[in-house]
Amino acid sequence: MKNILFPAFLILCFSMIVFTQPRPMEKEAVTVKAKPAPPAFTAEYEGGVFGYGKKVTGTLKFDDANSRFVFYGPDEKELFQLPYDALLVIYPQSQSVTPTAGKVVSYIPLPGASLAGFIKSKRQYLVVQFNDPDVDVKGLVNFKIADKELLDSVIQTLAEKAKLQQRGDAYFRPKAVKPQPN
Repeated sequence: MKNILFPAFLILCFSMIVFTQPRPMEKEAVTVKAKPAPPAFTAEYEGGVFGYGKKVTGTLKFDDANSRFVFYGPDEKELFQLPYDALLVIYPQSQSVTPTAGKVVSYIPLPGASLAGFIKSKRQYLVVQFNDPDVDVKGLVNFKIADKELLDSVIQTLAEKAKLQQRGDAYFRPKAVKPQPN
């Protein structure tokens, strides 16, 4: 028994010594630049802007001439706009949701019908936190975007136009630090 335990103990000790050695720092991950977003694309407004409470499918457009991000309703009338300077934080968000058909089928009293509840679909959202210059209040607006690639390109393009800094998947406007009087 001693012939087996002693070599096993030595192997364990040597492996612990190897794991405790300092390791070189990992190189930072290189961020892959997404292709530029189209100038206009379809999105579903989920809420967040003061005075617009209904969910609406419309078009989001980059208005570079006026430095703003504009949402047009289904009748192509401008519903609201967010100036690039008012954007504070933008980030992607995704949710796994069971479709209504999957929920209905999962309640049918048949063998295996409950497995339909495991059917999930991913929804991609563009979340924008902004400082509303008209009301002097901060707001948070959500837009449902069709796919992940479009969402990534929109976030990157909007961040470049608004001159935001990156932190992970999010982009933010750093706070201006006021100097302390002496």
